[in-house]
This record gives sequence, C-alpha cells and structure tokens, in this order.
Amino acid sequence: MALDQSFVGRTYPPTEPYEVGREKIREFAEAIGDANPAYTDPDAAKALGHPDVIAPPTFAFAITFKAAGEVVQDPALGLDYSRVVHGDQKFAYARPVRAGDRLSVVSTIESIKSLAGNDVIDIRGEVRDESGEHVVTAHTKLVARAAEEG
Repeated sequence: MALDQSFVGRTYPPTEPYEVGREKIREFAEAIGDANPAYTDPDAAKALGHPDVIAPPTFAFAITFKAAGEVVQDPALGLDYSRVVHGDQKFAYARPVRAGDRLSVVSTIESIKSLAGNDVIDIRGEVRDESGEHVVTAHTKLVARAAEEG
C-alpha cells in the first residue's frame, strides 16, 4: 500500500544533541581507511584553520541516520522498515563537523513517491550546532520494496 502523501512536508522535533568526540572521529576515520591527519591530529587540523580535529564528510551519516529513524518508525506513516533499503545519501556542508560540536538534527519528509509498487521516501536532515549554526544538510533516500505476491 502506498504511503500517505499528506506526510510530505512533515517536520520532526530536533534530536537530542550528539556530542562529537575526537575518539569517535578517529574510530570512524580508521573504519573507512582515511588517514587524513586532520581527522586525528589537532595540530594538523589547526594548521588547516580548524579549531580542532574535523570529521570525514560521511561521519554525519551516523547522526542523521538516527534522526531519519524517527521518521521511518513513525507508526502513523506506516512504513514497513523490514522492506526498506538505503537508496541514496548526499551531504551539503556549510562547514566541517568538528570535535566538540554538539549537533542536533531536524528531519523533514521532502517527498514520497510510488514507483513500480515500491515506496520511495526522501528525508532532509538539517544539522545544527548548539548555537543554531547550520553545519550540514543530509539528503537520505529510502526505498520500501513492494511486498512479494504469492
């Protein structure tokens, strides 16, 4: 059954702040195999003009995916998460994520489409720091595969 189009434009409350730590950034950089010293060495990051180490660009996924989870788990939306696959992910940065940031995400359903029986939902996650400064916008596309007949 197609998702309710009236959910397009719905915005969810901000998440609790996520405190970005140097160790989390280091672990993430190691996990993706990126040895950029700006991710692990405060002096290297400062030499590039940052106040502390910065996170790899895809680090924001860990924060925004959790926020998008609030959308997909909304019982009123009726999305069957057992049928969901990750379709696409894009980030538009105002500035890098930095160690010491306390980030919150506000998620909004941008669009809902039905294609060949599959539901495609686009979620925009606006990430801001404690002062309200925009850090990054995440665009997440999720596909709920059509139920198999038979």
